[in-house]
Amino acid sequence: MMRPRLFAALGWYLAAGTVVAAGCTREITAPVSVSGASVIVEDGNVHGVYPDLLRALAPRTGCRFAFPVVPRARQVALFESGMADLLMPATRTVSRDMMGTFVPMIRHRAMLISVDRGGAPITSARQLLARRELRVAVVRGFDYGFEYAAMVDELRRQGRLFREVDVVGVARLLHAGSADVTIMGPTLMAAAIRRDARVQGLQDKLKFQPIPELPWQQSGAYISHALKAEDQALLREALEKLGSSNQVLEGYQHYFRADMLSDSVRAR
Repeated sequence: MMRPRLFAALGWYLAAGTVVAAGCTREITAPVSVSGASVIVEDGNVHGVYPDLLRALAPRTGCRFAFPVVPRARQVALFESGMADLLMPATRTVSRDMMGTFVPMIRHRAMLISVDRGGAPITSARQLLARRELRVAVVRGFDYGFEYAAMVDELRRQGRLFREVDVVGVARLLHAGSADVTIMGPTLMAAAIRRDARVQGLQDKLKFQPIPELPWQQSGAYISHALKAEDQALLREALEKLGSSNQVLEGYQHYFRADMLSDSVRAR
């Protein structure tokens, strides 16, 4: 359920639109995977920042949204094959621009997250690749741009990369000592730890390190080119208004402290 302050803010935003659209020509398919506070799945119920915002848009757009739950890699594959109408949250990439229209919502950055054992900080991708004793875990389907992909490819070639289907899997590897480092947004890790009792206490042991190869990037939603043109236009207008209102950032502020967000999430 949406928290009262977020609901009230969205109510104001929706009330500002004076015209209710005729609606989408069909139900809009937006597959989701568990992703920090962005997407939360509990007992089969889907909520979190992005599903709540889309549901709040329904009265204004006249669109209905379906949220099938899949692993992240499957979520991306469905969008790439034209079987998903929306991909969100998503980082903007050149390859995805060929398949959909990107609508920015926030700015975010991935960081190196490691179990703090008192060693020297890693300040670049070159240092991470040189530290061959460190095992790195990532989530399948995550994409933070060209430099990230190059790092992951080299780590795989070096034989010290673990690929997991979700963030909880990565957190368990770190907690068990089977992996030393991961690459993702700090809010994703924090939410996974909060959700899984088996990794409680891990948050206090973690160190977060920005590196130049993982800069601030735009994050938001992709609208598939496979949709009918009128549906694309309707969704684009609604999502652009939502992004410009900073409601996505305010949604994150209901789940995380300001100090954590300042390092990894900003208004667009």
